[in-house]
Amino acid sequence: MQDSTGLTDTLVRRALALRRADLAPEVVALVHQSLKDTLGVTLAGAMDALPRRLYQQALSEGGGQGPARLIGSPGRLGIKQAALINGSAAHALDFDDVNLSINGHPSAVIWPAVLAIADAQDRSGEEAFMAFLSGYEFACRVGRVVEPGHYDRGYHATSSVGVLGATLACARLLQLNQEQTLHAVGIAATMASGLKAMFGTPCKPLHAGLAARNAVEAALWAQQGLTSRPDVLECERGFARTLSPDFRVQDALADPDRMWIRENLFKYHAACYGTHSAIEAALAIKRRGVQAADIDQICIRVEKVADTTCNIADPKTPAQAKFSLRLAVAMALLGLDTGDLQLYSTQTLARHDVQRLRQITRVELVDGWSTMDSEVMVTLGNGSLIGERVDTGVPCSDIAWQGERLATKFTRLTTPLLGMTGSAQLAQTIERFEQVTVRQLLDLCKNASPTPGGSSHER
Repeated sequence: MQDSTGLTDTLVRRALALRRADLAPEVVALVHQSLKDTLGVTLAGAMDALPRRLYQQALSEGGGQGPARLIGSPGRLGIKQAALINGSAAHALDFDDVNLSINGHPSAVIWPAVLAIADAQDRSGEEAFMAFLSGYEFACRVGRVVEPGHYDRGYHATSSVGVLGATLACARLLQLNQEQTLHAVGIAATMASGLKAMFGTPCKPLHAGLAARNAVEAALWAQQGLTSRPDVLECERGFARTLSPDFRVQDALADPDRMWIRENLFKYHAACYGTHSAIEAALAIKRRGVQAADIDQICIRVEKVADTTCNIADPKTPAQAKFSLRLAVAMALLGLDTGDLQLYSTQTLARHDVQRLRQITRVELVDGWSTMDSEVMVTLGNGSLIGERVDTGVPCSDIAWQGERLATKFTRLTTPLLGMTGSAQLAQTIERFEQVTVRQLLDLCKNASPTPGGSSHER
C-alpha cells in the first residue's frame, strides 16, 4: 500500500498556492478558452428542456428572486439554484470540454459554481479566474488518484470528481483557510454522486448541475463552521478507497509543477467525446472521395472503455444519438455537420441513409489502446478496404489555432441568442476577464426571453 498520509492536505495546499503572476501565457489563454467554451455551450444549452424544467421548479418553490443570474436569461435565483441550472445547461448538449485525467468534464461543473458565487458577491474576474484554475487542477489530481477504476466502476466522474474541484474553487473564492477548505472538500466528498448508467438521459447533464450546486453548498457550510474529515481522499472508507479499486497516490503527487489544464480537450462535434476520434477518422475517409452509397460494411475499432460510454447500437432519442459510435460515423460518412446541434434529432435517426450505414456497422472493442484511439475501416462494393485511425485524446499544441476554432464554435452557439454584436462583445470581454467583474461579464450573457431559452432542445 502506498503511503497516503496527508494526501488531501497536500493537494489542497498546492491548489490554493497557485498565483496569477506565476502562470505561463498559454495557461492563461487556456483558462480564457475554457471560459469562452463553457459560456458558449451554456448559452446554447439554456434552450434545452432540462434547465427550463429546473427553472420552472425553482419558481414553483418560491424562487425567482436572488443575487445570482441564469446564463442565457435575465432571471435571477439563489446561488445554489443558479449553480444547479447553469451547470445543467453547461452539460445539456454534451458539447463542453473534457480532461482525461478525470475522464470527464470539469469546466461544466467548476465555472457555474464559481460564477454563481462571484456574481452574488460582486467578485472580480481575476478572483474567479484563479478560483477556477485552482479547482480545475485539484479535480485533475483527484482524478489521478482514482482513475481509471472509478470510471470503470460506473461513476460519472464529471460529477463525482468534479464536485471536489468545484468545491475547492468555491472555497478559494470565499477565502476559506486551509482547514476550512479541507472540511469543505470532505463535505463535498460525502455528497459525490453520478452514475454512468444515466448516459443518454437528461440525468447526465443534471449530474453537472447537482455537482455545481453541491460544491457551492459544501463551501458555504464550511464557511459557517460545519466540519468533516480533513483526510477524505486517503482515509479508510473514504473517497478513494470506497469509490475506486485504484488508489494511485504517486500519480496524483507526481510533477507538482505540471498544469493539468494543458491537457484540456475541446469538442467540435456535439456528441460524447468518445465518438470524436471515430468521427474524425470517418471524415478523413470521406475526404478521400469515398461515397456513402458505395460502402458495404463499416468496422469501428475502439478501446474497450467506449463500450460503457458511447456504444448505443440503436439510439431511439436525440440524447441517445450523442452516445452512438455507429450513428456518429454514419453521419460523418454522409457529410452531415456533426457540430450542428439540430442534427441530433428524431428526423436524423429516421433517415434511410443514416439507418443503412448504422446497420452495416460493427464495433470491435480493443484492450490496451489509449482511451480515445479509434480506427474506422470501410469495405466498398468493389471489395476494396479503406481505413483511418485517429486519437483525439492528444491535446492541441497550437493554442492560437485552437482559439480560432473555438471562436468559430462560440459565434455559432451564441449568435442565435445574443446577435452578432452581442456575441462579439462577450467574446472580447472574456479576453480581458481579469480586468472586469463577473457581474459585468454576466450582464452580457442574457437574451430577451423571460425564461431560460426561447425554444427547447427536447431530450
